[in-house]
Amino acid sequence: MDTFFLGCGLYLSFLMVLSLYRAVFGPTVLDRLIGVNAIGSKTAVLLILIGLIYHRVDMFVDIALAYAMLNFIAVLAASRYFQKRKGLFGE
Repeated sequence: MDTFFLGCGLYLSFLMVLSLYRAVFGPTVLDRLIGVNAIGSKTAVLLILIGLIYHRVDMFVDIALAYAMLNFIAVLAASRYFQKRKGLFGE
């Protein structure tokens, strides 16, 4: 079962690289914010998969929840900043 979780983790890491491409080369600020948010969400799932591999799910769930909450708050703050100051659709 650990090899299945490891395979899922590697596939999720590949999907994170695709989101990283969108976050770096996005044509608008909104695309970059969505890419960063997707990376943060996938990181929380990856942390839970790491917990399943190491058989310490209880510890990694707490870390994943804290990371997901910080990611959500950071993306909300950044989107509000760009909406008020610079505009989300223009560069």
